[in-house]
Amino acid sequence: MLQTEIQEIWLEVDGMRIHCLTAGENGSPVVLLHGGGIDSATLSWSEAIGPVSEQHLVFAPDLPGYGLSDVPDIQYTTDFYVNFVLHLLETLHLEKVSLVGLSMGGGIALSFALRFPERVEKLVLVDSYGIIGADMWPRWIYLLLYFYVHHLSFLNELTYHYMGSSRKRVRWALAAAGVVHSADRLSPRLVDQVYQYAHLPGRGKAFTSWQQSEFMWNGPRTNLIERLPEIVVPALLINGEKDRDVPLSYAQKAHERIAGSQLYVLKDCGHWPQREMPDEFNHIVGKFLDS
Repeated sequence: MLQTEIQEIWLEVDGMRIHCLTAGENGSPVVLLHGGGIDSATLSWSEAIGPVSEQHLVFAPDLPGYGLSDVPDIQYTTDFYVNFVLHLLETLHLEKVSLVGLSMGGGIALSFALRFPERVEKLVLVDSYGIIGADMWPRWIYLLLYFYVHHLSFLNELTYHYMGSSRKRVRWALAAAGVVHSADRLSPRLVDQVYQYAHLPGRGKAFTSWQQSEFMWNGPRTNLIERLPEIVVPALLINGEKDRDVPLSYAQKAHERIAGSQLYVLKDCGHWPQREMPDEFNHIVGKFLDS
């Protein structure tokens, strides 16, 4: 089946100009939420939008502060993004949607499903934030992270500058950070896309602000582990077997707490399964959404 053409649209949400990719004409609506760092709808979802849109109407926004969307001078928090998703659905006149969230976007999708379960048809959490407990690292590491994000956040800009200096350094940084498990799976197209987004004005501003809100001295602010049994919609958890940011053990524990949920593990895969193993990822997501 031929994939539907991906289109770019511009929306106004809460006074912000939002860049959004969309595809598909029929089927239930699906909203794809990307992760943090210098991520965007294009970086996270360009390989997934077409396949998912064969059976669904798909929207993939650049979250505020990311990609080509506005970068307002505000405090970026998970609550802010949950409210943004609510107002995005209102702008698009969508009463109920399936949410697919990656990393930070997974934490947003999970928080949204807990707050507005009547607006969610299905939930897909990909290497998701929000399911990690304070036991992931010793307390002293959280203290170091807290100090880093509040007092050394300028180092983030140095990282983006380093990545933007050459495509070779982009490839090295993505592999070193565990974004992918195998650098051999980094296509020239993906490396070029990351290289281009590393040059956008305002890069990293929203992520630095969000980190300062989320990384507390005693663990992550958004820790939804105890609330997972409240999830009543069909849920699929996808995790890279070798993900260092969201270890597989946390996805397994979340799967046990969400009644009727499914767990799919991509072997020898890192934090970006939708780009490292797109064919396998798209197959399992499509099968879940279509069922």
